[in-house]
Parts: sequence; structure tokens; C-alpha cells
Amino acid sequence: MKNQNSGETISTAKQNVYDVDAKLSRLEWRGKKIGGEHSGIISLSSGKIYREDGKISGIFEIDIASISSTDLAGGWKEKLDGHLKSEDFFGVEKFPKATLEIMEAVPAGKEYRVNANLTIKGKTHPVEFSAGIKFEENTISAEGEVIIDRSKYDVRYGSKSFFANIGDKMIHDDFAVKFHIIATK
Repeated sequence: MKNQNSGETISTAKQNVYDVDAKLSRLEWRGKKIGGEHSGIISLSSGKIYREDGKISGIFEIDIASISSTDLAGGWKEKLDGHLKSEDFFGVEKFPKATLEIMEAVPAGKEYRVNANLTIKGKTHPVEFSAGIKFEENTISAEGEVIIDRSKYDVRYGSKSFFANIGDKMIHDDFAVKFHIIATK
């Protein structure tokens, strides 16, 4: 459709914007090391999902400062949580937030293949993952898991990528984040 005054094309596509419900959404992390693993949660600060002509994109802000272990209690939990927030890991004093920008989500069988840019500690890298996305009248829900190579984001502690002779103190570079996202119009 042409704007009669300027001759520009006006989009008639309807864009639907969904706001993420941070209280109903959940992010669960799991990291592995030689002889064990740890798991916990991270809060989602905010987010928006855009749906236009069957295309999906979005932006999410993750509250890295909220990172917390759920597999430990007492002093051990406090120690791990503090270490995860330190410069050795996520440096939350300087980098309290991370962002995930979904560039596109393309149907791939029963799920969607998601291409996104993830920014942690000021470093941005592409990530790809699968997600189950369901549409209801005014709600979008998405579930899946993304595997993140922490070495790309300068999260160095215990990484064989940075410390060649780490031996049995090595922590795997890849960690997983399971997500359950709820967003409404």
C-alpha cells in the first residue's frame, strides 16, 4: 500500500508483541566438572517476543547477578554462589546483565530452530538451539535448552581452553541452560 503523500510503501503486516512474564518464566543452568556437576537458576529480567507474518524474533535481558545454585545448601551454597558472581566466572559487579537476541526462529519439524546472539560479559556470539514454541490466543510459551561455550565469553575459571595443565580441576567449557518462557500480549 502506498502513502499518497510521500510515495513510500506502508507495511500492512500486523506485528504482535508479547511481553515476557519474568515471574512465570524459568531459566535453569547446569555445569559439569571432573567428578560432578552443579545446577541452579538465573532470573529473567525482561523480554519481548515479536511475531510478524509467521516470523518470530525477540530480545531477553537476563539477570546474571541473580545466579544461584540449587544443588547445595548452607556455607557450600554461599561459597559457590559468590564464586559464580566473581570475576573468575561472570563478574556480575561489572556485568550484571546478559542479553539474548533472537534473530529468527524457523519451523523445523515439531520444533523451531532458533538463531540468536548471546551477550555475556560484553562479548557477543551467535548461538543456535531448538525450542518447542506454542501459540495460544494471547500467549506464547517456549521450552528448550541452549548449550553455551563459556570460554567464548571470557569465563575462564577451571577452563582447559585457558589453562592447559588444569588436570582433574577442570570444569567443562559447555554449560546448559534449560528455559521455560511465558509471554503475553
